[in-house]
Amino acid sequence: MISGSQCRAARALVEVTRAKLSLRSGVDEDVIHDFERRIDIPDNSTIDALRGTLEELGAVFIEENGGGIGVRLKFTAAEARQIARLEGEGGIVANDRVP
Repeated sequence: MISGSQCRAARALVEVTRAKLSLRSGVDEDVIHDFERRIDIPDNSTIDALRGTLEELGAVFIEENGGGIGVRLKFTAAEARQIARLEGEGGIVANDRVP
């Protein structure tokens, strides 16, 4: 389980908007907004969907360890830049089969 603050922080770390998180996770954007602003707490399956999507994007959630809960990036800054560059390259979609 993650908190709304962790969700907001993770979203900032992986540089994804609420709209993009909504699209990728299947969770309504208003639900994400209310969760991050502590207006409402969604059900566990919704929180799990948000957490899973953010983890796929590179967030690592830190459980209570005596120093508090938190979130960090799975990748270093250099790795994240390299991934972003590669994902943005595009190109022609073709068959990878080599005869």
